[in-house]
Amino acid sequence: MKAPRVTLDQWRTLQAVIDHGGFAQAAEMLHRSQSSVSYTVARMQEQLGVPLLRIDGRKAVLTEAGEVLLRRSRQLVMQAGQLEDLAHHMEQGWEAEVRLVVDAAYPNAKLIHALTDFMPQSRGCRVRLREEVLSGVEDVLRDGTADLAISALDINGYLGTGLSSVEFVAVAHADHPLHQLQRKLSVQDLQSQMQIVVRDSGQRQPRDSGWLGAEQRWTVGSLATSVGFVSSGLGFAWLPRHMIGRELAEGILKPLPLIQGGVRRPLFYLYTNHNKPLGPATQILIDLIKTYDAQAQPASVGSAQASKQPRNAS
Repeated sequence: MKAPRVTLDQWRTLQAVIDHGGFAQAAEMLHRSQSSVSYTVARMQEQLGVPLLRIDGRKAVLTEAGEVLLRRSRQLVMQAGQLEDLAHHMEQGWEAEVRLVVDAAYPNAKLIHALTDFMPQSRGCRVRLREEVLSGVEDVLRDGTADLAISALDINGYLGTGLSSVEFVAVAHADHPLHQLQRKLSVQDLQSQMQIVVRDSGQRQPRDSGWLGAEQRWTVGSLATSVGFVSSGLGFAWLPRHMIGRELAEGILKPLPLIQGGVRRPLFYLYTNHNKPLGPATQILIDLIKTYDAQAQPASVGSAQASKQPRNAS
């Protein structure tokens, strides 16, 4: 890659000339001589081979090319400043990145609120968010490729902080044969019907959580796909209530009247990577996750906002 001919300092000088109304004003703001500022801009034009300024009366104004280049340079200078700020914060112990892995059944709305509030406090630290299913979260945490993990599993060797529970409801399409029985349903009733199961993304010990042993079983790759299948009448499943609020309200889906087990409320936990010290950005994100987790879950707006990643929920 060819080295730049113009330095960031030169772009800053040109910006000062335009923003402060002239060479003298820019020189005063930059604590430099006027001749130094004039030379810097003249040298820029020679290096670029493009006129950036023209004299209009007693004032230097941008040429058309100068306007385009100055506009692009502002983004460049701003990014350079952000990079320097990030290096300074890292020197003070701030992380460049926080890696968060989340079970796909955990409500996105709570995460969005936490991450939105995290941004202005992050000092340039970015978040790498990864969604997994059941033991997939555990695998990522044990691999050391996550700093934080949210899972409904009790992960051996880790002390998790209790979060809220997520309610899973056994549902089927309103016209499904199970609803036509018009009575309480047993395990035997369910085993004779198609069950939609979402694949566990873990590789070490994947689980068939919630599968009832039905002969008719379809395994799909995500909760969103499961919602779509069940809403189309292709089977029954236990689905997170926050993902099917619209379908329930419109009568597309109806809870199955099970003798027992029609509702499941697994408790979720927040885990940390105990092989890595918690930095200040990670601690801020932990506090925000716990704060918004404790708040009431917003009303669902339907499966259109459902997670697009795998989740094993049957």
